[in-house]
Amino acid sequence: MTQTAAAEIREIPLDKVLGERYLSYALSTITSRSLPDVRDGLKPVHRRLLYAMRQLRLDPDHGFKKCARVVGDVIGKYHPHGDIAVYDAMVRLAQEFSQRYPLVEGHGNFGNIDGDNAAAMRYTEARLTRIAALLLDGLDENAVDFRDTYDGEEDEPVVLPAGFPNLLANGAVGIAVGMAASIPPHNIVEIYAALLHLIKFPKATVEKLVDLMPGPDFPTGGEIVEPHINILEAYASGRGGFRLRAKWKVEKHSQGQYRIVITEIPYQVAKARLVEKMAELMSAKKLPMLADIHDESAEDLRLVLEPKSRNVDPVHLMEALFRHTELEQRIPLNMNVLDAEGTPRVMNLREVLQAFLDHRHEVMIRRTKYQLKKITRRLEILDGYLVVYANLDAVIKIIRNEDDAKPVLVKRFKLTELQAEAILDMRLRRLRKLDEVNICDEHEALETEQKALNKLLKDEKARWQAISKEITELRKGFRADSDLGCRRTAFSEPLEVVEVPLEAMIEREPVTVVCSAKGWIRAAKGHLGDDAELKYKEGDHARFLLHVQTIDKLVVFATNGRFYTIGVDKLPGGRGHGEPLRLMMGLGNDQDIVTILVHDRERKLLVAATDGRGFVVAESDVIAQTRNGKQVLNVSGDVEAKVCAPMAEGADTVAVIGDNRKLLIFPLSELPVMARGRGVILQKYKEGGLSDVRVFTFTKGFTWKSGRGTRTETELGTWVGKRAAIGHLPPRGFPKANCF
Repeated sequence: MTQTAAAEIREIPLDKVLGERYLSYALSTITSRSLPDVRDGLKPVHRRLLYAMRQLRLDPDHGFKKCARVVGDVIGKYHPHGDIAVYDAMVRLAQEFSQRYPLVEGHGNFGNIDGDNAAAMRYTEARLTRIAALLLDGLDENAVDFRDTYDGEEDEPVVLPAGFPNLLANGAVGIAVGMAASIPPHNIVEIYAALLHLIKFPKATVEKLVDLMPGPDFPTGGEIVEPHINILEAYASGRGGFRLRAKWKVEKHSQGQYRIVITEIPYQVAKARLVEKMAELMSAKKLPMLADIHDESAEDLRLVLEPKSRNVDPVHLMEALFRHTELEQRIPLNMNVLDAEGTPRVMNLREVLQAFLDHRHEVMIRRTKYQLKKITRRLEILDGYLVVYANLDAVIKIIRNEDDAKPVLVKRFKLTELQAEAILDMRLRRLRKLDEVNICDEHEALETEQKALNKLLKDEKARWQAISKEITELRKGFRADSDLGCRRTAFSEPLEVVEVPLEAMIEREPVTVVCSAKGWIRAAKGHLGDDAELKYKEGDHARFLLHVQTIDKLVVFATNGRFYTIGVDKLPGGRGHGEPLRLMMGLGNDQDIVTILVHDRERKLLVAATDGRGFVVAESDVIAQTRNGKQVLNVSGDVEAKVCAPMAEGADTVAVIGDNRKLLIFPLSELPVMARGRGVILQKYKEGGLSDVRVFTFTKGFTWKSGRGTRTETELGTWVGKRAAIGHLPPRGFPKANCF
């Protein structure tokens, strides 16, 4: 290494170098790839596509050319990126369901609303639309600046003249480094109305502009159900969103039957994927109100929904679909764009409209100056022609006799270099008297036009009037009753929250929950009887058998004093032996299941431990929100939770029996209602502990099961006492297991 080269080596901290390089990359991504320009609403790839098509003379009045030719020119001359990405951008510009006002007219398969891809670029053809021609109009008149392409062999426009408000009309989406843009499409007639109002009233408020263009207008239609105040806030700040729903109607048939027909779906939702999602939800039984779905779309979109029965409320069915599918979409608004200086910033609606008008004003000035320059040059040439006609013989003599006639003409008639060249280039046929008359008329007309253009340059008010007139003329081409001018997206009043019943959201089927003595749980279809043939592991048998519905929840009480909650639909099927409930609840080997109940949030429970303590708890307070359950009855040491007794409506008495075979009955009112704790003493024991508890209505007596069936005892005086007493032996025939 030479001494000179070694002197150039510098030590720089790595974090500083990385920061500089990443910042450079971020700025390049933001300004040269991802964010649209507020003036023409285009990102570089789209601008280069349109410019390349113009260079290939793919005007609306000319024929089509292969897309592969266009893409090749774009990546070869202007945009050094992948051909697939460029072709995808081109395809999107041609899709009527993606662009509110397509800029490319496609010939061939350019994809469809089902989400199918376009054909390969070697098969498809394209040309510019008339709207794209408006964006490009003025490029030959020095309307905008040009810059060198990436290889320096060509030049390209920095921005298009944009005779069409493309940013708001077609919208834009871009994701850069640390920022993004999301602008939905709008109706061009409404945009023109807002532009004309802003020209007339430069200090117009955003609220007034929103009255003129009330919200997005999507190519696929739909209904916006966002409150007006939210829309106004979004446009005032440049950030927000719109709730967009599919448009649907009810087709009534005989005998009260009906079908729901979806005619419009939200923007950028693939129809095929939407139908597939609905089918998946139906298979998963998450749309129990929906029986079937048919896609009867042809040129018009038509999705037919068959309800499960005529009793299904169509509003409830559609609300369920809106919640679970893409029939409702949140369309974001983030007007983060590059301004005229190339600086990214978030603009509100008024700033975006004003930036477009300022650009059109600048384009008008530049085009006017260009026209003046052309007129001045032409007048100079015409003045030279008039000299020829005034001195025709002398001019001819000089040209015939002089070896170099140009300097002689300049000196003799005081001509400019340009005039002398034009005279020498004249054809003999131009020397007719008629041509002299035409030149005089042209000279007079150009002088008149020159005066008008000079006046326009000096009068700003006249320029704005000219822009207003131009917008008015363009607006006539988009009649409100035409396909391009009419509004496709409707506005609906913000809907009130529709409470869909739980029964309507989940498939309601009869199920029998079986839990064995060893703790294996499963859910068998249908309501099975006690004599049903169910298989168990060797040495195992049924402990709990509950008749429930698939929409029910189970409440499980364990010996650790915790309550666990599990949905019936989460249980394993009834074909095998099931799964260990202990593992599902996360219980240890030293813990067991006390009872399993079907959840009833209006019910109360009496919980008690082996030490004879207990209390009343509302079932709504025991629902566990986590897998670890909810601690309700506090137990420790050798004490375990023993009983969880549900209380029927009207119950007013507690019957408790201990391991010592002593029965005690006392009023339920003597027990406190608590959410958590050890509780109070129900019954005292010298030896053993609590065996079972029953809550009942005193006048009806308490019942128990024996070998001879169910028995009821109504003469209760012997066992009635105060809470925390010892009690007396139970009536004859009471089970020796000391359980009710």
